[in-house]
Amino acid sequence: MIRRALAALVLCLILLFAGIYLGGHPSGLPDVLRDPLVGDQDTRVVNEAIDTVNDTYYRKIPKKDLANKAIAGIVSSLDDRFSNYFDPKSYAKFQMQQSGEFAGIGVQVTRVADGLRIVEVYDGSPAKEAKLAAGDVVVAVNGQPLKGKSSDASVALIQGRIGTGVKLTVSHGGTRRTVTLQRSTISVPAVTSSEKTVKGKKLGVVRLDQFSSGAHGEVTAALRKELKDGAKGIVFDLRGNPGGLVTEAQLVASAFLSDGKIVTTKGRAVPSRTLSAVGDPIAPKTPLVVLVDRNSASAAEIVAGALQDRKRAKLVGTRTFGKGVFQEVLELSNGGALDITAGQYFLPSGRNLGGAGVKTGSGLTPDVAASDDPKTPKVDEGLDKALDVLAAETR
Repeated sequence: MIRRALAALVLCLILLFAGIYLGGHPSGLPDVLRDPLVGDQDTRVVNEAIDTVNDTYYRKIPKKDLANKAIAGIVSSLDDRFSNYFDPKSYAKFQMQQSGEFAGIGVQVTRVADGLRIVEVYDGSPAKEAKLAAGDVVVAVNGQPLKGKSSDASVALIQGRIGTGVKLTVSHGGTRRTVTLQRSTISVPAVTSSEKTVKGKKLGVVRLDQFSSGAHGEVTAALRKELKDGAKGIVFDLRGNPGGLVTEAQLVASAFLSDGKIVTTKGRAVPSRTLSAVGDPIAPKTPLVVLVDRNSASAAEIVAGALQDRKRAKLVGTRTFGKGVFQEVLELSNGGALDITAGQYFLPSGRNLGGAGVKTGSGLTPDVAASDDPKTPKVDEGLDKALDVLAAETR
């Protein structure tokens, strides 16, 4: 009896370890078992390749690292600069960034061919102390070139644990320099506001830096303050705004619209939906000008485009970025996530800003052209023009 029990125990252990081994090495299974247990041929080949490299390559590389690189390779093969794979660490950073608070150096950036161009440097930040400025291009992080990397992947390299150092190679006007900064907690000021008097008329200026979670609440509060203080018109400044959450775009636009369409989204694997104005608007009839530039993108273009299409506001500035696609963040079982282009945006008029989707499209054309002169850093020509246009429409 005892001998049978021991034999059964040994058999169970053998089967257990065999199952564990074959589970991690599916290529060792016969076809009749491999098909139902492992999946289709394409999936088997991927697993087989990972197993082979893990077992055979001259130096040991953990399977999870190989899996991460395999997923990143799949996303890279899409040739879509807006799609990205976040491994577990970079996904945690991405989530912090979307919340409006993260550990970084305190800059707002936009992607260019060689890396990240700095659009704005926040006061009191490590970047400000290092004398980084708008127009600088970060071309490498800790010696790793950014050329060819997505914006999210490049930003993830800059961000990190509070108090740790990061070395940036920065280019400006053909000259390169290297600076080392210490990361700190950065709270992005989503909304700022001020008052200007033009031709005897008090006007409010509300600037939104990104459509992060809760941005609509800050915009609403700023609008209420400006109107309470006697502003007869509003300049809504979306220059350098890279976008963010579509739901925030809907709520921000709803501050200026009583009803009607704001944006329609369509995709192959997601149902089409139309987002319309909701709630009670704060400024449904207040004269409004929206200030945009080449770095106004995504959710910023949705809001500016909806207000332009609905004849609610004039756009002043330069042509916008032209991002007519949206991404969905799909979490994976390893703690990472896929940030994948899932469909296209269509404004109330039916136009799409991105043309062929993943390629940069036509963007929004302003009603009144205006641009800043980089040689006059103390003068904001774009804002001055917006205020003049607004003053002419304000009683």
